[in-house]
Amino acid sequence: QVSGTGPDGRIIKRDIEKALLLGGAKLGSGAAAPAKPKLKPFRADRAAKPVPMTGMRAAIGRRLLQSKTQIPHFYVTERIDAANLVVLREQLSAIDGVRVSVNDLVVRATALALRIHPRLNTTFDGTTITEHDSADISVAVAIPDGLITPIVFKAHALSVRQISDAVRDLAKKAQDGKLKPAEFEGGSFTISNLGMYGIEEFSAIINPPQCAILAVGGIKDEPVVRAGQVVPGKTMRVTLSADHRVVDGAAGAEFLKTLRELLEAPAALLI
Repeated sequence: QVSGTGPDGRIIKRDIEKALLLGGAKLGSGAAAPAKPKLKPFRADRAAKPVPMTGMRAAIGRRLLQSKTQIPHFYVTERIDAANLVVLREQLSAIDGVRVSVNDLVVRATALALRIHPRLNTTFDGTTITEHDSADISVAVAIPDGLITPIVFKAHALSVRQISDAVRDLAKKAQDGKLKPAEFEGGSFTISNLGMYGIEEFSAIINPPQCAILAVGGIKDEPVVRAGQVVPGKTMRVTLSADHRVVDGAAGAEFLKTLRELLEAPAALLI
């Protein structure tokens, strides 16, 4: 315990300093110092082995390191009222033979938004900015020990049904290891969707030489305001990562505003 030398035996600053110098006396009325957390002993019976880096893993690592260290990323996030989107998907799914996912609708909306905001539909080689007329959208697909981004070419010119068929076909080829280089090399914009894993919001790393990537979260039940009233709703969040050398913050925000408008009134996606 610390003995007080102040008036009426009160503990003052120099009493505490002296106690600390003498080896960390217990403060207060006999209160014990917090116990140090006990570390679990290493179990020798747990096998450990080095895992060799595969060629794909090494290539992904090099590419992402290059992107993150050489591209000045900035991020903007938009919350989308997804109630109408869910209704449209259910209506389309009720039609015999039509299998449409939310991601298919997002691809369609993104393609249309890129046509309105061509600065987001660009590639940059460090010297020249190239604006692409065609919205060739790379769709991130998880495969064993890696990730690959097959391309939906001319997505702006495809119907939702055609996009759905293309994405399913490309994803199956990716899982089977049957993609041809021409099906995944290139692209002008990337979409990465982790909503099917329960992820609500995340940011993605740009896929160079592209200048932007859209990270799509899942749809969740969340209160929304409609006509001045708080009501049950369904929302989703999307985050745009963009190359600040090519895209300004205002341009990124305008792109997301257009994307939100398309997804909140999704009937336009069927035209």
